[in-house]
Amino acid sequence: MTADPALPSYASGVSDVPLLGDTIGGDFDRTAARHGDREALVDCPSGRRWTYRELRVEVDAVAHGLLAAGIGKGDRVGIWAPNCPEWLLVQYAAAKIGAILVNVNPAYRTRELEYVLNQAGVRLLVAAQSHRSADYAAMIFEVRPRCPGLERGVLIGGSEWDALPLRDGDPEILAAVSAALSPDDPINIQYTSGTTGFPKGATLSHHNILNNGFFVGELCGYTEVDRICVPVPLYHCFGMVMGNLAATTHGSCLV
Repeated sequence: MTADPALPSYASGVSDVPLLGDTIGGDFDRTAARHGDREALVDCPSGRRWTYRELRVEVDAVAHGLLAAGIGKGDRVGIWAPNCPEWLLVQYAAAKIGAILVNVNPAYRTRELEYVLNQAGVRLLVAAQSHRSADYAAMIFEVRPRCPGLERGVLIGGSEWDALPLRDGDPEILAAVSAALSPDDPINIQYTSGTTGFPKGATLSHHNILNNGFFVGELCGYTEVDRICVPVPLYHCFGMVMGNLAATTHGSCLV
């Protein structure tokens, strides 16, 4: 039998634990159903806490808001911020609707920001207002005229962020959008630092990063009673995958 060259192929080593064959949103919803009353996320600087049930409500609200903003499967949503709960909300909300999350390094200056926004084709950028000595709002304002694909910028903590979550969205619409996604769909673009030239982007699928996170959690022995401190940057694979996804695939709490 000749393999169809249009279909993806997989090669994996021998393991007693099968690969996850799901989307990030589907896996997250199952975790929330199993461990709804358990704490899912603790943000020490602000004192905010969410159980898995509460976190799913917030993720779904942001997902509905992105849909209402015209964002859909394959659209690029940029996230430019240091570690904060909103970073995680955008990560899982984008995954639920099939939007490709573009991780923007918090250390980027205007040169790298402009390049990544154009090279990835970012339509909507969620960003912190500032970080350390960098005025993100001013930098976005500077590059926006040279980024024709960027339709909207949303600053975390501002009025546009407050208005983004749609809490009365039709759950059947979101369920239908999520059900139409495939684990093989691209869902994340991660960039290098750009220290030796312009940043290089790698496109990753649900299958890629969900299993990466899951098996890191397996190796660490994570369970639903564990609490995982994530001090590493979320924009990097270490943070959003080996931190966030490793925890949520096991029902652990992120701190």
